[in-house]
Amino acid sequence: MTIFLKLIIIGFISGMILAASGKIIRLTTGNKAEILLYNMDYMPVLKKWSAKWITGIIFHYITCIVSAVVLFYMLVPFGWESNIWPYVLVYTAGSGVLYFLSLLTDKPPASDSFSSWFYWTFSHAIFGFAVGSLIKWWI
Repeated sequence: MTIFLKLIIIGFISGMILAASGKIIRLTTGNKAEILLYNMDYMPVLKKWSAKWITGIIFHYITCIVSAVVLFYMLVPFGWESNIWPYVLVYTAGSGVLYFLSLLTDKPPASDSFSSWFYWTFSHAIFGFAVGSLIKWWI
């Protein structure tokens, strides 16, 4: 199996882990940070399809797959593609910043909710660990 196909599968599996961690956080704490995984309200072109639940799920998985593939190939020139920590650091820091796209939508969570920001960022650290671990183990 080619590396590219393996990366697509890794992105999908890690996306499932991200969705599951968000769901677990929501069920245990009641925090709605998970909603941002599927929200496309802040994207002018995609906003017209955001009312359909399936488009949010497709958006989530495409984003997870593309981010896993792109980051892997961005790390290759440095020889870091098989290290777990670059994935954890990039996805954690990136999601911590991207959380503030919640300013552009009326849906929860609130952009000034520290707990939502923390849960969102923490769940993406788990995603990064999943991507990095699967790449280290399988590629």
